[in-house]
Amino acid sequence: MQNAHSGSVDFHNTHKHSLAALTIGAIGVVFGDIGTSPLYAFREALHHSAPTGGIQEAAIFGVLSLALWSLILVVTIKYVIFLMRADNDGEGGVLALLALAGRGIGGRKGAVLALGAIGAALFYGDAIITPALSVLSAVEGTKTIPGIGEGISQQTIINITMIILVALFAIQFRGTAMVSKLFGPICVLWFVAIGALGLLHISDYPGIIGALSPHHAISFLMNNGMVGLIVLGSVFLTVTGAEALTADMGHFGRFPIRLGWFLLVFPALALNYFGQGAFAMAALEQARAVGLPLETQDWFFLMAPEAVRVPMIILAGLATIIASQAVITGAYSLTQQAIQLGLLPRMKIVQTSPGSAGQIYIPAINWMLLFGVWLLVVQFRNSSAMASAYGIAVTGTMVVTTCLAFVVVHKLWNWSLLKSLLVIVPFLAIDLIFFGANILRVVDGGWVPLAVGALICLVIWIWVRGKRLIDTKENEGAMTLAELGKSLSKSKVARVEGTAVYLTANPEGVPGTILHNLKHNRVLHERNLVLTVRTAGVPHVPEEERSTYEKIDANFARMILRYGFMDAPDVPQALAHAIPKSDMPINDMTTSYFVGRNVLSASKDEGLPFWQDIILIFLQRNAYNPAEFFHIPSNRIVALGGQVVV
Repeated sequence: MQNAHSGSVDFHNTHKHSLAALTIGAIGVVFGDIGTSPLYAFREALHHSAPTGGIQEAAIFGVLSLALWSLILVVTIKYVIFLMRADNDGEGGVLALLALAGRGIGGRKGAVLALGAIGAALFYGDAIITPALSVLSAVEGTKTIPGIGEGISQQTIINITMIILVALFAIQFRGTAMVSKLFGPICVLWFVAIGALGLLHISDYPGIIGALSPHHAISFLMNNGMVGLIVLGSVFLTVTGAEALTADMGHFGRFPIRLGWFLLVFPALALNYFGQGAFAMAALEQARAVGLPLETQDWFFLMAPEAVRVPMIILAGLATIIASQAVITGAYSLTQQAIQLGLLPRMKIVQTSPGSAGQIYIPAINWMLLFGVWLLVVQFRNSSAMASAYGIAVTGTMVVTTCLAFVVVHKLWNWSLLKSLLVIVPFLAIDLIFFGANILRVVDGGWVPLAVGALICLVIWIWVRGKRLIDTKENEGAMTLAELGKSLSKSKVARVEGTAVYLTANPEGVPGTILHNLKHNRVLHERNLVLTVRTAGVPHVPEEERSTYEKIDANFARMILRYGFMDAPDVPQALAHAIPKSDMPINDMTTSYFVGRNVLSASKDEGLPFWQDIILIFLQRNAYNPAEFFHIPSNRIVALGGQVVV
């Protein structure tokens, strides 16, 4: 079976029981977000369809038709059929697409890098909203419990929600290897339950099947103007979570995800939305019979018979916790990729499972997400208000994904410009329509993911520019290792036993740490290795292809280590395997590792703008210790550096 670090799966040779396990696992992780959308998506869309005068028949059919065709066009055709082909050695997601696009144009340049940064930044906005909205909407189901719901206050619901969310984030450091085995079966039960719930109520109004005709969706949008666009923004809630289909390809493979979607997830979602539509139509007829307008109701939970409503609320709570867990671990994975690709400063990454490299925990991201989730719940207080904030982050990420996909198909797959446009433009048009519909909700809460995304984008922009500036300054006038070797042969420098490893971003020049060592300590080790750790544009680099070793002269050797953007670098282990012991022995007792630790100085006259200098200095000072990031023993590290004006 495949994990996050095992490449693609050959399903021709996969046993049936393994394929079934992968499919069930995919259902538990990949579809958690989109699978909990029926809790609020149909309700919110119908609510916005009737600003005055109550809900009408055309709105029920129009909203249901929009929801079904969104699932067909956006999720099924765009993601499941097309975008899942654009994998990077089995991995998907916006940063995997960035790496693919960079490979197609010969490097991460300009607009492509900006697109990747924006997509990654918007994902964090999504990662904050998903746990808050999904768990809160499930807990709000308690209001529908007969005899009890009327006495449950909104503050009680908020308190229960926060207890669940705090507990969820607090246990992250333990990892999810054990409980994740339950995710699949619980989610399978969830989809079976919501499908059965919808099927139970289609008979309330059998004519609801007619909503499958797209003319209901088109007619509703054409006849309702601005209200139609606002409703479209709410309808988009039905497809939130579609990005996870590609982002988690590396964990489960393309085929199990597609199998889970077509065999269970899509039929269950469609049946549930049909059931909610039929239930709403029956309620409309009852309201008309007594001369009253039909108001918004919690259609999902009211569909459940009273005898099973409490178990359904509990199951919904479990499903939303699983959906939240999926997006939290997705944020960890995205952060690891961003660090490896040089988009973010190093952070502490903890392996939570010795048997799976994909099981990680990043404390800084965990607590920032919890803080954001807490602010959202306190600020919006109910799922209806919070739903307004949801769509912008997801639609923005989808627009970015489609643009990167165009670069991949045109530049990497060598499709003609005409063929590329014919395939990509329809997808982009749909994304932009949804994005425009959601932009209308900025004032109502959509500013939240935009603010989060803008902040992350700013951090990425300053970090990337700052690192380039520092590298440029460090490499100004640098001599080569061969030139330094000739210079050393003409002078007497004290030599000490052992091996010195000098980490540097530029393998061609002489690292500043060597010059500082010669200048201040006036010594050189017997054996000196100049080491550069690079991130390749693929998720994983096989161990046999990871290193390039070159002997420069009697004094120096050079090595380049290449890791994938989802690999965890372990420098001592890689060196011990790649370098002959007779040439340069590497061990924890006699090897010293020299890393550059420059002191940055802000300047109003050169480099970055002064306010960016301040942010860059803060990020650099708080970046995770490179020794621990590269798994170098802390007692073997030597930090040397100078002052760099930025």
